[in-house]
Amino acid sequence: MNHTELTERFATLTTAHLADGCLRARLTVRCAPAGTRSVIPGQKLSGRVLPARHAGSVDVFLEAITAASPGDVLVADNRGRLDESCVGDLITAEVAAAGLSGIVIWGLHRDTAELREIGLPVFSLGSLSTGPLHLNDRAANALESATVGEWTVTNDDLVFGDDDGVLFVPAAQAEEVFRLAESIRETEHRQAAKIRDGVPLREQVRFSEFLSRRETDPSYTFRQHLRAKDGAIEE
Repeated sequence: MNHTELTERFATLTTAHLADGCLRARLTVRCAPAGTRSVIPGQKLSGRVLPARHAGSVDVFLEAITAASPGDVLVADNRGRLDESCVGDLITAEVAAAGLSGIVIWGLHRDTAELREIGLPVFSLGSLSTGPLHLNDRAANALESATVGEWTVTNDDLVFGDDDGVLFVPAAQAEEVFRLAESIRETEHRQAAKIRDGVPLREQVRFSEFLSRRETDPSYTFRQHLRAKDGAIEE
């Protein structure tokens, strides 16, 4: 799936759909920490992960951009620090000029007004006025992987972002995840339309049947019931 196809397919989905698709595909759901949000609300982001681990200098980001392909997403690992920012207007402008799709930061950004003017999707934990406060030795493999929350990602991963946050999907399983996510989206759209037409969700998913079955089999779960009835509200 090339970047154009990726963008077009994600345009009709959300990260919530993809997360449910990962569940259906029996993949680990890898979300960036809660609170990871776009500088400009409403923006969406998709592309191959371009990892870079920050050690106090922007040279690691410039080097990553030099080796990037159009459509990649710079994933800047600053270990979730909340006492400094690691990306500002110059790096964001450089990323945009290089044809990348955006930036995901495990940490903070600054120059918020300028970032909004540039318009590139940038997701972070928030903003802070100060730039880097430390300068450590850079790891030899600083461009091979990045950590975001509890997850380590590489350029074998794709990254998606919207108003619900940021999600990582293995590129090798992306087609399956998209297929499942699109199926879930269609089911949910049908269910929502029926609710608007006066058919309660409980009736659609035959909730009374679930309660009856659970009385005789306490181990029977609602998720099992949904799969049997083609529901989609939990995955």
